[in-house]
Amino acid sequence: MLQKLFKTNNDYTGLLLRFAIGIVLFPHGAQKLLGWYGGYGFTGTMQFFTETVGLPWIIGLLVIVIEFFGSLLVLMGLGSRLAAVMIAFLSVGIIFTSHIQYGFFINWSGNQKGEGYEYFLLLIGLCLALLVNGSGKLSLDKVLAK
Repeated sequence: MLQKLFKTNNDYTGLLLRFAIGIVLFPHGAQKLLGWYGGYGFTGTMQFFTETVGLPWIIGLLVIVIEFFGSLLVLMGLGSRLAAVMIAFLSVGIIFTSHIQYGFFINWSGNQKGEGYEYFLLLIGLCLALLVNGSGKLSLDKVLAK
C-alpha cells in the first residue's frame, strides 16, 4: 500500500504540478498560520473562522494545517498524493462554504462582495493531476518508493 502511495513517474509533470500547487497555496497557509503576507496569524484566523464564519474549531484548525503543511509537503514531494487529496477536499469545502454564492469568476472588477470559485476549481484540477501522476522528479516520494 505504501509503495503505491509513494510510487511516482520520473517526469517533470509531477514537479511542475507540485510547484504550481505549492507556490500558490503556501502564502495562503502562511497568512493563516504565521501572519505573513498581511495575514492575521493563527489566533486571528481561528477567531475569524469560529466567530465570523461559524466553523467548528477543528475544521478551522484543519484548514490552516492543510494549507500550510500540505503546501510544504507538496513542494517537497513528500506524501504528495495524500496532501493533494486533502487540498482538493479542502478546496471543495471552501467553494461551498465561502464562494459558491459569488459565482464562477474571481472578482476582477471589484463589483461584488466576494470572490468566485474558479481559483479553487483550478486547484482541484491540479491536485487530481498530481494524484494520478505522482510527485515526479526531485521528490522525496521517489526516494521513499525505492
